[in-house]
Amino acid sequence: MNRKMIKIAIAYDFDGTLAPGNMQEHSFFPQLNIDPATFWTKANQIAEDNDMDEILSYMQLMLDEARKHDVPIRKSDFENYGKQIRFFPGVETWFDRINQYGESKKLAIEHYVISSGLREFISGTSIARHFKVIFASGFRYDVNGVARWPSLAVNYTNKTQFLFRINKGILNSWDNTLINKYIPEDEKAVPFTNMIYIGDGITDVPAMKMIKYQGGKAVAVFDPKVKATDTKPSPRQICQELVAQRRADYLAPADYREGGHLDSVVKLLVDQVFINWELKNYTH
Repeated sequence: MNRKMIKIAIAYDFDGTLAPGNMQEHSFFPQLNIDPATFWTKANQIAEDNDMDEILSYMQLMLDEARKHDVPIRKSDFENYGKQIRFFPGVETWFDRINQYGESKKLAIEHYVISSGLREFISGTSIARHFKVIFASGFRYDVNGVARWPSLAVNYTNKTQFLFRINKGILNSWDNTLINKYIPEDEKAVPFTNMIYIGDGITDVPAMKMIKYQGGKAVAVFDPKVKATDTKPSPRQICQELVAQRRADYLAPADYREGGHLDSVVKLLVDQVFINWELKNYTH
């Protein structure tokens, strides 16, 4: 049967989802000889002392620390830090593989990032070319390309707006004219039922809950190498709790290699979209 290609959108968190830890810890902190735990504690304290968004706090502290250490903070510098980010197994070949799987069923798969990390870092990575849009925190730059001010802070609650942007085909962070405008379901760019969200923890809960409420699916991934401590549960335990509380549908190790648990789960979800679409042909 001839029909147009049906779109599926997969939206990913970044830190802890596609790459271990926080992106600044791969190369930015080592360059400045900064202890990660000390940095995040200080950033959180600044936020608390000033009743400030934690994302804005860490972004300001990054600029302050870079200036203090006389380290350049141009857009190109941030992109170069992104080039050094290491990924979970299979990530760098994942996108082409899952795209080919979708194409075999006449499904067009689009990939998006929705992250509290920095879009400049992500733009410099080896996988940046696979994303239709990178929705992430970012800076405003002067005419010399030097970071001056946060231009966008993506925190865990406002991540949900970017799912609506994907749903309605709004491929930027500034245009709000269509966000609340009524658009018939059959005219939306990607129905929520054709959306998959992949995240790793508590900061993804609002996005996961919203995508589930709208008929999409949420997958919680975890780094199996990180174990529980006396004061903190392991990533696996956190994801198990997300599923138990029905905040996420499925959990899997953050291993994107072919034939792995995550690979199988996502392909089954792609199959589900395909089957549901085919079944519509028998309703009239």
